[in-house]
Amino acid sequence: MTASAARGTDRGVELRNLGRSGLRVSAVGLGCNNFGSRVDRPGARAVVAKALDLGITLLDTADIYGNRGGSEEILGDALGARRKDVVLATKFGVPMDDGEKRGASRRWIMAAVEDSLRRLRTDWIDLYQLHWPDPLTPIEETLRALDDLVHAGRVRYVGVSNLPAWQVVDAVWTARSAGLAPVVSCQDEYNLLVRRIERDLLPAIEAHRLGLLPYFPLAGGLLTGKYRRGEPPPEGTRLASARFGQRFLTEAHVERVERLIAFAETHGRSLLELAFSWLAARPARRRGRPCRPSSPSRQGSRSGGMRYS
Repeated sequence: MTASAARGTDRGVELRNLGRSGLRVSAVGLGCNNFGSRVDRPGARAVVAKALDLGITLLDTADIYGNRGGSEEILGDALGARRKDVVLATKFGVPMDDGEKRGASRRWIMAAVEDSLRRLRTDWIDLYQLHWPDPLTPIEETLRALDDLVHAGRVRYVGVSNLPAWQVVDAVWTARSAGLAPVVSCQDEYNLLVRRIERDLLPAIEAHRLGLLPYFPLAGGLLTGKYRRGEPPPEGTRLASARFGQRFLTEAHVERVERLIAFAETHGRSLLELAFSWLAARPARRRGRPCRPSSPSRQGSRSGGMRYS
């Protein structure tokens, strides 16, 4: 994740400020999107317990994950009394049914947050994020509803996800000019293979000192090194499914992965280490200017910093 210069460690995990906010989170986060689908309740308990024991404090989910609500329910159960020890992030906006339970209107936000709080078994959400753009709702309406939730103590911080750069800047300036709770973070796809946010979104994030929570940091698992050219995906893995296989197992991606594996091995490292260290080392800002990341195939794993799973 993009972080300020103020950093610290706890139990071996680096802590960073989320953007320009005072919210301190672990540099490595736990994504809970598979809870309630590929990961059952006992499995989720084990994963969460291990993550907390390792010092991971940032846990991210969404109301839509786990077949509409399942991830939040399982996560709330897995956390139990340890809820107070974590930064709990969730998202709203993706359709929850075939009716009006969707979008970023005040009406739906006020209902969605109560549903998430109930499923998560908590009185507050640390980071509440708009999951996808809502072209039918003015951003000021969305931000005013979120601001009311912050003042009510139901939400602590506000974030966005999957918004194009111009909408992120619009949200930042709308909140600033109207005196509303600021947007502190963006959650977007970013990894060694998918780097499109570097063109417009990343410079905007850096210019406004927002946090970045990269999802698919391992490109659906392709950057683990267990998928090789000419070999079928291991049974039961994510990329064995048509949905993710078609998305990530392209010829261009596979060729690039082979080059990255070779590069990592020449330095005595694994592809997994390269993928994570590359994200974790990305610079949030360089002397106040947007960074221009260089290719890891030429310069190794030093280019700059963020990580979210």
